Formats: sequence, structure tokens, C-alpha cells
Amino acid sequence: MMNAEASAPSHSKIHSLSPKQERRLVAFLDKEFLELTRGYKKRSSPTSHLPTLDTYLQAAQRILGLILQIPPIDPSTSLRIQLLLRLTNDVLTCIPGYPPNSDNLPIAMDWLDDLDQSWVAVLQAQVWNPRERLGEDLVVDAEDVAGGGVKSTPMNTTERTRLKSLLLGGVATLEEWLEGKPIGVNRQQADDDELDGLNDIFSNTLEELGGLGVIALEPEELCSTDVDVDVDVDD
Repeated sequence: MMNAEASAPSHSKIHSLSPKQERRLVAFLDKEFLELTRGYKKRSSPTSHLPTLDTYLQAAQRILGLILQIPPIDPSTSLRIQLLLRLTNDVLTCIPGYPPNSDNLPIAMDWLDDLDQSWVAVLQAQVWNPRERLGEDLVVDAEDVAGGGVKSTPMNTTERTRLKSLLLGGVATLEEWLEGKPIGVNRQQADDDELDGLNDIFSNTLEELGGLGVIALEPEELCSTDVDVDVDVDD
């Protein structure tokens, strides 16, 4: 959400990224995504730097933090959305690749809550406050808004539908993961306490998205194998 003030001396002006800054950020994050995928695929190897879900989510958190620093101002708004969609797909695909246990389940739930709050901030075009782990309204000068120099384009219908599909499909996959069943097997009603924690996952984001009629899709299988694969990264 964008608030315009006649003057905002207490706020530092926030600008969109320059084309050069965007290129450098995308190149850096491409490498980070590649390392995340490689570490996951080698998770069973003694040489893996991401052998546990905790280490995987710590690496994903660094990427999330960088994405959320992208200002919600055009033309950077779209980049923020696309990168967060990419990370969401990767994480929801890869979490079930690690065995669930009493140590990593709270870590996973806490991380997914951060992702939920992150999407609310993006949907509302807010800047991210890492200390509070919440979005805050973007404050800009009224003159900038009136002159058309500052605007934030909201997520379009295609992006919102894809996000909702990813989240609903991801929750279904996580339920199967917690039950210890092979992914894709029709699950029965379970009494496992951990399943109750899934009821509120992404509730804030889904409420923000509203009543989009979509089919729950499983995240794309980007992390489905244990074989290390070299991927060319384009700038």
C-alpha cells in the first residue's frame, strides 16, 4: 500500500532499481538459486552444504531477504513478484525432500509463516521490515505520485492465480509429507498433531488473494532428483 504525504522528511526516499542494479541483482540471485538447488540435490552426500532442512531454509532465507529488499516501485515491482514466485515454488517443492521430525518441523512452520507475511507485503505493495518480519506501507512524496513518477503495479490475475495454485498445492504436498506417505498418494484423515499446524499456513496470503477460482497444483518438480546438475545461468 502506498501512502502519499505532502512532505516526508523523516523517511528516506525509496526509488526503483536502475537497469544496471536489476541486472546485477538478477545475476547474483541466479547464482544463489543455483547453489540452493545444487545443495538440495546433494543433500544425502557428505559433501553437501545443505544436508538438513534447517540448513536449506537458512539458505532460502538469505534469498528471501534480498528479494524483499527490492522496492515495490515500478519497474522493480514485477521483478520482486517473479523472484518470489520462483522461490516459493522451489521451497515448497524441496521441503518434502527432507525427513520430517520434531526438530525441523517448527523451523519449517516458522519459515512458511515468514513466507506468508512476505506475500502479504508484496500483494499490498509494502516495504519489508526485517526486524518486525512484517510489511510496512510505502511512504512517498505527494508530488512524486501526482507527477506520475512513482507507482506500483499490483499483481495481475495470472500471477495471483499462479500464486494461489502454488500455495494450495504446496499445502496438500506438505500434509502428505507430515503423514510420511509417498507424495501423490491419496491421503486419509489423520490425527497427527502436526497436521493441525497446516490449517493456518498461508491463511493471510490466501485471504488477501480472495476468492480466485483455481485448481490446486503441485509445485513444479524443480528439486525432484538427487543428482547434481549443472545449469547455465543467463545474466
